[in-house]
Amino acid sequence: MLCGHFDFSIMIKTYDIAIIGAGPAGLSAGIYSARAGFETVIFEKTSRPGGQINWTSVIENYPGFPLGIPGPELSEKFRSQAEKFGCKFINGEILSLRQNLNGFFSLQGRSEDCCAKTVIIAAGSIPNKLGIPGENNFLGKGVSTCGTCDGPLFKGRHVFVVGGGDTALDESLFISKFASAVTIIHRRDKLRASPYLSEKAKTSKKISFLWNSVPVEIKGGDRVEKITVKNKLTGDIGEYDTSGVFIFVGQKPNSDFIKNMTKTDAEGYIEVNLEMETSAPGIFACGDIRKKSYKQVAVSTGDGAVAALSAQKYIEKLNSR
Repeated sequence: MLCGHFDFSIMIKTYDIAIIGAGPAGLSAGIYSARAGFETVIFEKTSRPGGQINWTSVIENYPGFPLGIPGPELSEKFRSQAEKFGCKFINGEILSLRQNLNGFFSLQGRSEDCCAKTVIIAAGSIPNKLGIPGENNFLGKGVSTCGTCDGPLFKGRHVFVVGGGDTALDESLFISKFASAVTIIHRRDKLRASPYLSEKAKTSKKISFLWNSVPVEIKGGDRVEKITVKNKLTGDIGEYDTSGVFIFVGQKPNSDFIKNMTKTDAEGYIEVNLEMETSAPGIFACGDIRKKSYKQVAVSTGDGAVAALSAQKYIEKLNSR
């Protein structure tokens, strides 16, 4: 079907639903869409579907796995289930998206182009990094960006948290339920978090602070064993034994390619209603790319299901015209 794509001399494949991103939200949307009989494709720019859960050693709070399940294994189960129902996967980044005169959408990909009657944006967000030695090497091996996901794995151990905002303190308080001690490293002498969270953290018997400090290196063998910290005022360097380092210095949503088509907040997160509808008819958003409170696998899979059901209703209205 010719759908008004970039080169009118080329016949471009048209799907019912195109999903951008193969994290838990996108995979869930793919399962719901393909199972309902809609021709569905998922674009994923990385080499392996699953998103950030691929960096989580064990997920213990996803329903149905009481003993926990490795993140990569869970993402593989999601992918195989979507494929079972006929969902197609294309490895490649979406560079641009536009709506054609006939109402369909053209997706220009790095490896392949396509058209779709409706689009679900599930491209997620990327945690900001510290950019220090050891950070990438120990990701999933003691370095984490999710206390709710990984905090229970550090029961009885001393861990460090980097950050001073609401997320850092909220996650620190959760982690302190399991860890023997939590040390928060903050680059300033005053927290950015709300007064309520700041007071709770400061009065916790398990939480301590390293003020005016920044981490400079994470060390270890197979897993994290030490963290090196520099005091910004004195220049003093200290090395501390630890089993884990949690990093909460903000996130950036992968929404640059869609900002000109949908409404986003100041940080770039896509704004949606309860049906996962964006401000652009026919475009839906789910998972960590949308403006929401909790970044959890279960929440994202629920988002994906809602987005898929809403997209199906949109297509049914199109077909009835």
